[in-house]
Amino acid sequence: MTPPPARAAYASKVLVVDDDPEVRAAVEDALSVEGHLVRGAADGHRALTAVARWEPDLLVLDVKMPVLDGLAVCRRLRAAGDRTPVLVLTALDSVSDRVDGLDAGADDYLVKPFALDELVARVRALLRRAAPDTTGPGGPEADGDALSYGDLTLDTRTRTGERAGRRIEFSRTEATLLELLLRNAGQVLPRELIHEAVWGRDFGPDSNSLAVYVGYLRRKLESGGEARLVHTVHGVGYRLGSP
Repeated sequence: MTPPPARAAYASKVLVVDDDPEVRAAVEDALSVEGHLVRGAADGHRALTAVARWEPDLLVLDVKMPVLDGLAVCRRLRAAGDRTPVLVLTALDSVSDRVDGLDAGADDYLVKPFALDELVARVRALLRRAAPDTTGPGGPEADGDALSYGDLTLDTRTRTGERAGRRIEFSRTEATLLELLLRNAGQVLPRELIHEAVWGRDFGPDSNSLAVYVGYLRRKLESGGEARLVHTVHGVGYRLGSP
């Protein structure tokens, strides 16, 4: 793994979880050089304990671990309402493996072996997306942290919303995707643009990660029988708006 260049950065708390001590040490060193406060854990149970006690800003989480694997850790965190950003490390690179990670609630993934500078960049991007939005209002209708379209509202700070009076909680990735669609309501957004804006990279034409998350949004937005708001534009991408 190629060491990354040193960069100045604000200190965020990052928990690195990997049962391979050499990989864990290398990642910890790279993130420490970047300016983050870093702790390590060797298995999933220790990771959950560290999350509860230390409250990290981000997890770098290996998938294949003894005792409790990374996807199980991610599922437990999301089931408990913990929305801490998770970067999954995996030796598997099939589409189904990537989808499994995203379905478990991971925000991004990196395939082993990887360059440490890419890992540092992914961590930086996830922390940037998780930071409070201080750029001001935007979108079709905005009031501070709130965006709205028709009977749908989204609070970008708390990642909660309402539709037709129904309260909805969104995962970090769901909220990021919905915010992008709301801020560009009525416009067709290409898949490649959405991939870059939400995940920081284009997964390629064979990936169905975006379709999976659009499905999640639709189920939450339409669970009360409401009309569809997120529309597929075949061969191009997605649009939020009236039919």
